[in-house]
Amino acid sequence: MAASDAGRHPQNVGCRTLSLSAHVGFDSLPDQLIRKSIKHGFCFNVLCIGETGIGKSALMSSLFNTNFEDCPSTHFLSSVRLRAQTYELQESNVLLKLTIVKTVGFGDQVNKADSYQPIVDYIDAQFEAYLEEELKVIRSLFSYHDTRIHVCLYFISPTGRSLKTIDLLTMRNLDSKVNIIPVIGKADSISKSELQEFKKKIMSELVSNGIRIYQFPTDDETISEINTMTNGYLPFAVVGSMEKVKIGNKMVRARQYPWGIVKVENESHCDTIKLRRMLCTNMEDLREKTRAYYESYRRCRLEKLGCRDIGPKNKSIR
Repeated sequence: MAASDAGRHPQNVGCRTLSLSAHVGFDSLPDQLIRKSIKHGFCFNVLCIGETGIGKSALMSSLFNTNFEDCPSTHFLSSVRLRAQTYELQESNVLLKLTIVKTVGFGDQVNKADSYQPIVDYIDAQFEAYLEEELKVIRSLFSYHDTRIHVCLYFISPTGRSLKTIDLLTMRNLDSKVNIIPVIGKADSISKSELQEFKKKIMSELVSNGIRIYQFPTDDETISEINTMTNGYLPFAVVGSMEKVKIGNKMVRARQYPWGIVKVENESHCDTIKLRRMLCTNMEDLREKTRAYYESYRRCRLEKLGCRDIGPKNKSIR
């Protein structure tokens, strides 16, 4: 290889592709990784942001088919707080350590200008805790309980009009730190036609305000079609309930009103099942994107501490 070619492709220098004359056995590496992952279990951390009474607890219970007991929130807090609870769930032989973080008192203050700040501080605190563990001389990242937020479900009030100023401020200050999936809470409180117009209005406002939300990836051909279709449903119109109503000979999870019944697990009634399916299908992508957000935070923190990567001729690499 010419010197100029080696300069352009340094990663290929000295690397040759060879064929095997017989089976070796390293093709079992993926299976080893799967067994190790299943034995260790997985963690997933969800942040729910929304006004008091918007249905955060009901939705989380509906998404994970279990009743997450939660104490009632008050409307009279002087500032926004965050409440974190960790649960261990098992499905087949897969263990999931699920942490649900909910805002308490969000939007209840007279002055809402800084309502987003405790949320930003919390996300940064989880990054900082991971960085501190990473920088220890004796560290144990494999067994460390990673509390970095993997996805933020941002609950939008079903006004049918437009996003509130607090929504725009909060999402604008979070979109560089966390994967945001907007959802319309208690979506059964407005008509279907109003809901569709409201969805279009929200997406238009997010784009015009330069707010980036999580887009389900379309580069994997096995899920590209369903993810492309699902991106068109954003924001998800969700309804949550653990109550069961008898319809015919079946008991179904639903909300009952004088005018009718809204089935939580009926995709023609709401997007709750779509949201569950897409969270589970793209859980690892959400975790990967979180690592990218963390790398950005880590770089800024280390640069502030005076750390620089040194390249050839002792020059700083930026």
